[in-house]
Amino acid sequence: MCDPFAMFSLQGRIALVTGASGGIGLSVARTLAAAGARVVLAARSKDRLEAIVTGIESAGGAAVAVVADLSSPEGVATLTAQLLEQGLVPDILVNNAGMIDRSPLGDISTGRWDEVVFLNLTTPMLLAQALAPGMCAKGWGRIVNIGSVLSIQGKRNAHSYTATKHGIAGLTRSLAAELGADGIRVNAICPGYIRTEINTVLQEDPEFNAGLMRNVPIGRWGEVDDLSGPLLLLASDASAYVNGHLLIVDGGMTIAH
Repeated sequence: MCDPFAMFSLQGRIALVTGASGGIGLSVARTLAAAGARVVLAARSKDRLEAIVTGIESAGGAAVAVVADLSSPEGVATLTAQLLEQGLVPDILVNNAGMIDRSPLGDISTGRWDEVVFLNLTTPMLLAQALAPGMCAKGWGRIVNIGSVLSIQGKRNAHSYTATKHGIAGLTRSLAAELGADGIRVNAICPGYIRTEINTVLQEDPEFNAGLMRNVPIGRWGEVDDLSGPLLLLASDASAYVNGHLLIVDGGMTIAH
């Protein structure tokens, strides 16, 4: 008989979380550590990462901070080289690092467009490319991409972000198709409106908040902890037969509107 608790355990696993210094990435790191994984936190802020590591260790978890700028091919290559040198070949990769440009169509610059596309879409591909061979060698791996409800919807003044999140949906499915036979499951979590630093401007907009309350059947903003259960499912043995799935966590917004 299957042990329903053991299948969610991450004991003995190594997990890499990008954009781990705040928001969803921070919550992801804490959740994976609480489930038993040794978590590698990657972001640009050394001080914030070290404080998070201290907090995880104080709670009985295991974590390592790696300062990384993932906005260029060189930065991605440096991170992956560090992981291999330190014997930290991940079993679990959570591609969370991202950025948004809220410019209307007429104000988008090609430079800013390229920045968003690289960090949000190219970096996850490069990390999968670099780290999947190690997972294949173990015969087990989990790649969890952080998408968005904008992986399946559109929104004004979020053109590059929406395009990349649609791209994440496609990348998730294509990686799942290629890597599934090697024991790697590739899925995406597509959050709705979660309270984080990236959307502070929306949280402070009374009109937007009123609309959100009308459009989300649950009637509230999402919190980062609302993603912990879905994350643990997709990062563990519990998702042994889940591959290429976009798990929407939005309080019902996209089915109602």
